[in-house]
Amino acid sequence: MKIKRIALLLCLTAGISLTLNAQRYNDGLIDKTIAIVGNEFILLSQLESEVQMMMAQGYPTDGNIRCSILENLMGQKLFLAQAKLDSLTASSDQVEMELTNRINTAIASLGSEERLAEYFNKPLYKLRNEWRELLTEQNLTSQMQQNVMNQAGSMTPSEIEKFYKKTDKDSLPVISTQYKISQIALYPSKDEAATVVKERLLDFRNRILNGERFSTLATLYSQDPVSAMRGGELGMTPKSMFWPAFSDAATALRPGQISQIVETPDGFHIIQMIEKKGDMINVRHILLKPEYTSEDRDKAFKVLDSLRTKIVSDSISFDLAARIYSQDPKSSINGGVMSDPNTGADYFEMDQLKPADYAVLKDMEIGDISSPFESTDNEGRSGNTLYKIIKLDDIKPSHTANIEDDFMVIQNYANNARQVEAIDKFIEEHQKSTLIIIDDLFKNCNFERDGWIK
Repeated sequence: MKIKRIALLLCLTAGISLTLNAQRYNDGLIDKTIAIVGNEFILLSQLESEVQMMMAQGYPTDGNIRCSILENLMGQKLFLAQAKLDSLTASSDQVEMELTNRINTAIASLGSEERLAEYFNKPLYKLRNEWRELLTEQNLTSQMQQNVMNQAGSMTPSEIEKFYKKTDKDSLPVISTQYKISQIALYPSKDEAATVVKERLLDFRNRILNGERFSTLATLYSQDPVSAMRGGELGMTPKSMFWPAFSDAATALRPGQISQIVETPDGFHIIQMIEKKGDMINVRHILLKPEYTSEDRDKAFKVLDSLRTKIVSDSISFDLAARIYSQDPKSSINGGVMSDPNTGADYFEMDQLKPADYAVLKDMEIGDISSPFESTDNEGRSGNTLYKIIKLDDIKPSHTANIEDDFMVIQNYANNARQVEAIDKFIEEHQKSTLIIIDDLFKNCNFERDGWIK
């Protein structure tokens, strides 16, 4: 009731101080409304909560961060008000998923639920409620923004061509040098190497069960260098952050209990449960990865050398050799042509390539076929060992995007420009027709957009 009275009074007398809507929070600090956008209020506590969240996630917070966050919140309020007028409804499933992700990320950064509550100086249930409300508003805001962008529509090919002709070429995106590559890849025999690793882990497990400390063996032998420094301990972490096989094995354990051997794309583990609370677990683990011998390498290199000789002498094409002999299913089906697993594109920029691949590729010319070398695939966090030869199919030199060679890039750039223009126009029009009052504390902010200070 108090807020409604103050809101009404502010609508009638725009010059009144926002400090009238002050209240206590965080052990005596003053909370107050720092901005009003239409019928929507922005509290100092909301602003500070966003700052704290960014800091907890490791983002740099410069001197203008509060002004930037406030401007972003005010923009959201304009879209939120229109979303309510249009009777949009938030997706509760999406809000809950984002809430879970936000809490899990914060806990992973800070170490535990207790530290999270201490950091924000609020119990977890209260943080959940506040963040749920915030994410619900953000969901409505996103829907409204998407509606505005959809109404702007996509450009036709003729409109894209006109856009391209009138756009300063210096403002167009620059496309880095791109490489099209084919490969023939062979994996080392995993069975023997995996057996050796499993035997070592079984020995470690027996030693622990017979009285040796898990943490000591993890420090000495685990191939996860970060956790090894802490005796294998991973810290209180949401179980969703681990590979499913790892989290399933871990959550089945009682405190102090040791798992059987668990295989994940990272390698082989044994796990010791330390503590679990709900979806949070703290475990120790020892990670070992299969190590392949020079014999494995020499055997694969011999096969690849033989294939390279046949390809160079035109006894078989690279395409056919890849389809028959390559053990990488994703590229072999395409005659060895590598493609981005996320986009499907078959051209790669330098930073998209494995370091071992680029080290060989950088000295090649179009049509060249490399000698055999060792690299890794895209499976697991560090990849699995494989041996390969590659062919450099094509190079696109670094260049400013042009409509002849990079139509899709220009199309995306043009449509994005139209959508940004539609968002800017929406904010500009609603700034003019909406009551906006900002506390004197933020009157000197250098906002990116004009129109906030009236």
